[in-house]
Amino acid sequence: MDNHKNNEVFSYTYSAREQAEIRKIREKYTNKEEDKMKRLRRLDAGVTQKAQAVSLTLGILGTLILGFGMSLIMSDLPDILGAYKELSMVVGILIGIVGGGFISLAYPIYHFILKRERKKIAPEILRLTDELMK
Repeated sequence: MDNHKNNEVFSYTYSAREQAEIRKIREKYTNKEEDKMKRLRRLDAGVTQKAQAVSLTLGILGTLILGFGMSLIMSDLPDILGAYKELSMVVGILIGIVGGGFISLAYPIYHFILKRERKKIAPEILRLTDELMK
């Protein structure tokens, strides 16, 4: 008898497509750190997007209110509803002024939110830019 041990090892290699699928599944479960440049871009874009969303909403709401006020003044809606024409004109003017006020506030509110959000996020942006510029 031969006292020599035979070490046989079985190995299997997956195809390239299976390897890619394995890597893709593995990436879902690994806790990888976000790329610093991606994070910097995302943070910077988030500030602008928030300010744009609020100011656009305010501007669109103001436009709709202004349009409703104009429709009270210029349409036959008061006659259809049986209201007094003069009263609907005064109410329409007041509603139109409120809508115009919302529209005129959209741009200053955009800058206010932009400035506030930039101030809030500045330390993180500066930290990231310092790390990236090294």
